[in-house]
Amino acid sequence: MTVHSPKPNQDAEKPYPSFKFLQSLQIEMIDEALCSVGDFGEVRLIVEKGRLRFLVTQKSFDTLKWQPGSLNDES
Repeated sequence: MTVHSPKPNQDAEKPYPSFKFLQSLQIEMIDEALCSVGDFGEVRLIVEKGRLRFLVTQKSFDTLKWQPGSLNDES
C-alpha cells in the first residue's frame, strides 16, 4: 500500500497575502473596529472613488441579557 502525502499549499508559504486595495493602517483600523463592536456588532466599509473612505461601526445589545446601566459600560 502506497501512502501519498498531499501537495503543500503554495499560499501556505506566504504569511500574509498581498493586498491591492487596503493599506496596513487600514487593516489595523478594521481589526480594532471588529474587536470593539462585541458579539452582535457590525462594521461597514464605505468606499468612495475607489478608496476606503469611512469605517462605520454599529454596536448591538442582547435584550435578554440587559442589565440596568450596562448600555453605557465601555467594557
